[in-house]
Amino acid sequence: MQQLVVFSLAGEHYGLPITQVQEIIRYQTPRSLPSPLASIRGVINLRNRIIPICDLQCEMGLSAAGERDDGTSKIVIIETAVGTVGLIVDSVDQVMRVEDEQVEPGAGSQQEYVSGIAKIGSDLVILLQPDALATSIGLAPTELAA
Repeated sequence: MQQLVVFSLAGEHYGLPITQVQEIIRYQTPRSLPSPLASIRGVINLRNRIIPICDLQCEMGLSAAGERDDGTSKIVIIETAVGTVGLIVDSVDQVMRVEDEQVEPGAGSQQEYVSGIAKIGSDLVILLQPDALATSIGLAPTELAA
């Protein structure tokens, strides 16, 4: 069994292991920072820590990067093996427990950060692996330690 933070992104449900979610904050516009990656929107200062912010919708190819705050957007701060990163999501829906029997491998996904798909009643929740996600967006430990 695992506990997940379930959030919405482009009309779909995604989950992150609660053990790697540091906190969830209201959306705040990141300070622009030059980056070769379109999904890196910039950085925020969170209690005197500089946190890189990733537009997860853009990273996953669901839309182009752009200002997305509609009043419900959140930033999910996750701890990974390479450091801390913030993910912009549309909304955070709930925290839920998922039994191992409800999870199947990420069938059809070409993304290494999709660890599986949980069947919750008639709904599907795509499970993301935070460490692989941080690596796929190209963040290195030195970038996160800024």
